[in-house]
Amino acid sequence: MRLGQIKWQGSTTAAIFNHTSARPIPDYTLSDLICAAEKRGAPLAEMAEEFAIPRPVPAEPLIPLQPREVWACGSTYATSAHARGGEIYERVRADERPQIYLKGTARVCVGPGQAIGIRPDSKFTAPEPELALVLGARGRVLGYTLANDVSAWDIERQNPLYLPQSKTFQASCALGPIMVTSDEITDPRSLVLSCSVSRSGETIFSGEVAIDRLGRTLDALIEFLLRANPVPPASVFLTGTGIIIGESAKLEAGDAVTIRIEQIGELTNPAAVL
Repeated sequence: MRLGQIKWQGSTTAAIFNHTSARPIPDYTLSDLICAAEKRGAPLAEMAEEFAIPRPVPAEPLIPLQPREVWACGSTYATSAHARGGEIYERVRADERPQIYLKGTARVCVGPGQAIGIRPDSKFTAPEPELALVLGARGRVLGYTLANDVSAWDIERQNPLYLPQSKTFQASCALGPIMVTSDEITDPRSLVLSCSVSRSGETIFSGEVAIDRLGRTLDALIEFLLRANPVPPASVFLTGTGIIIGESAKLEAGDAVTIRIEQIGELTNPAAVL
């Protein structure tokens, strides 16, 4: 099932998507619906179908959910560890314990078509396209969406201890366009992720990576995330990037970043200094 959110009767409302139309789920955001399904102990898709109105309406997707927390991983792909340079990144890629950090909450997140932030005190802010997991209680994977873990690379390179400032700032996380439930994507490692950056109508970067290049299993990442850390349902977990956008394509105001996985869709965001 393809779930997300739309603007309906003046409110952000959960919806079941079918191409260009959607069936609203009145009185629920997607986060509310996830929490209600967990409380009832019912499958999310079952709850969505039960509460959705029968008649579809034309709709554009908003951010698929306002996540309660957003967690993220670093150096999960060899390309990412190599690009960051330094022994510390190669060590974390090789060690059993992965790099996991709190990206933020819904406060730093934007949806399709909304501007992602260029950090004003950074000279090299770049997109990081990623597969994201939408989590239920006890880390159960409810579905998958696309994410842009926008990062100020120069700040992190200046000193790894500056990672929080590199990763967490206004509009530093884009999510969308919708969430596909896990019963429809039974093998996430078979997915292929692509990203392009355009400037004044010209593509200045494009690249892709197969998710099976991920150096750790999703189960292992989730297991470490939850150690002594009971992440609440309706949170999102970013799994790391395997596509490295170099300094020659660093973000400038007006650039457009498009991230795509065929089975999920496209997430496009303009960039702006906010």
